[in-house]
Amino acid sequence: MNYTVNSHATYCYTGGKAFDANKPTVVFIHGVLNDHSVWILQSRWFANHGWNVLAVDLPGHCRSEGPPPASVEDAAQFVLALLDAAGVQKAVLVGHSFGSLIALEAASRAPERVTHLAMVGTAYPMAVSPALLDGALNDPQRAIAMVNTFSHSLLAPPPSSLGPGTWLYGSSRALMRRVLASNRDANVFHIGFKACNDYANGEKAIEAVQCPVLFLLGDADQMTPPRATKALVGKARNAKVVTVHAGHALMSEAPDEVLFALRDFIAAPA
Repeated sequence: MNYTVNSHATYCYTGGKAFDANKPTVVFIHGVLNDHSVWILQSRWFANHGWNVLAVDLPGHCRSEGPPPASVEDAAQFVLALLDAAGVQKAVLVGHSFGSLIALEAASRAPERVTHLAMVGTAYPMAVSPALLDGALNDPQRAIAMVNTFSHSLLAPPPSSLGPGTWLYGSSRALMRRVLASNRDANVFHIGFKACNDYANGEKAIEAVQCPVLFLLGDADQMTPPRATKALVGKARNAKVVTVHAGHALMSEAPDEVLFALRDFIAAPA
């Protein structure tokens, strides 16, 4: 489904279901150099169990037009504008990595519009090493290989992910290359990493969030280690922490566990 957001075409995957204004809505927000497809299992499950799903391609990524957001704050404003364009008054926000910071900032700016906030593979501050920042800018293919090494703890996924025998490193690397190549005018890799690294409003933002917050973490995550969430967890009004056996690529390494954690959290009363 396409919406016009800030005068640009924006693509949202809906799980194969038509948007129904009478249903509640879940917005899925991807991380750096990813797109809507990283949520394939989770988005399809919710779409087939009574929810509207908007798994977005961020601006300047793949099917969405417009300049890629240069900051978490800009991306959060985009998410709120997407809700306006879709006619959604309230929604659940689910974000992974960079997307988790975007969801946090959006929930802090419009707390009355967010019923649940799920931060998957998150950390604050979300510092990016100088080597990765430089690589994303000057040698993106090498940086993609580095990120994939740091993001995965398994060589093959469980059956409910992409199927037996799938090579997680290879499929993730192919996705990242495709997303990078989708924008010939801007380096979405470096822009996204810099936005993560520069974001400094996390603690103030979490204090402004009024809804329940889920921290969904991978115990083997080297990109955003679970210990890096302590500051946010301690300041959240209604926090729940779920840790699964996975690296940073939680949705592909532990797809069922991520789905069940989201299902149980969102089903809980706000």
